Amino acid sequence: MSRRKRKKESSSGGGGGWITTFSDLMSLLLTFFILLFSMSTVSDEKFSQASQSINTAFANGSGILPEETSITSSDNKAAEEASEKKIPQELIEMYNTVVGYLKDKEMDATVTVEVDSEGLYMNIQESILFASGKADISATGEQTLDDLAGIIKKFDNQIIVEGYTDNVPNVHSKYETNWELSTARAVSVLRYLTEQQQIKPTRLSARGYGEYSPIAPNDTVQNKAKNRRVNIVMLYDSDEQQEEQKK
Repeated sequence: MSRRKRKKESSSGGGGGWITTFSDLMSLLLTFFILLFSMSTVSDEKFSQASQSINTAFANGSGILPEETSITSSDNKAAEEASEKKIPQELIEMYNTVVGYLKDKEMDATVTVEVDSEGLYMNIQESILFASGKADISATGEQTLDDLAGIIKKFDNQIIVEGYTDNVPNVHSKYETNWELSTARAVSVLRYLTEQQQIKPTRLSARGYGEYSPIAPNDTVQNKAKNRRVNIVMLYDSDEQQEEQKK
C-alpha cells in the first residue's frame, strides 16, 4: 500500500513540472506576439505620418508635379490652360525656351507667345512691323525680325507666317481688300526671314486671313489694333512627321 502511494505522488509531481514548462512557453509566445504587434503599430504610425506629410505637400502646391507640367515662367493661368489642352512635352520645352529668350531680349512686351497642340505662336502687332495700310517692313520691324530669327534658328520646325487685319476698308491703299493686304504682309515677313536671315525657304509658307479671323470684336480702336497683327507659327512636328519630311 505504501509503495503505490509513493508511486502516485511521484506521478503527480511529474505532471506539475510539465504544466510549468508549458506555461513558460505560452509566456514566451505571448511576449513574442506582443513585440510583433508593437512593431506593427510603430510602422502604421510612420505610414500615417508619411501620408499626412505627402498630402500636406500637395495641398500647399509644393510637390514636384507642377514643376514638370509647368509651361510658363510667370503666367500661371496660361500654364493651366495649356496643361488642360494636353500640350506635347516638346512644345512645352519650346515655349519655355522662347519665353526666356524674349525676356532676355526685353521683347516680351512687344511679342506675345501662345501655344496649343498644333504649335507655338509668336504674335506681333502691326504697329511694330508696318505703317498703316502698308506691307513694307519698317526699321523697327526689321530689328524685331532680326531678334526673332535668333530663336527661330534654334529649331527645325516648319513655319507659317500669318497676316491679319481689322475690318476697316483699304480706301487709300494699293491693296483693294484686307485679304490682299494681310497676304502681302505675311509674304514680306517670309521674304525678310529667308533673304536677310537665311532661314531655309523650304521651312516657310505664308497665309493671309484678312479681317476674317479676329481675336477681338472690331468695336473699339484698341480692339481693332489687336486684330491687325502677324503671327509667326512654329508648327509641332511629331517624330513620325520629322521622319516623313526627311524622306
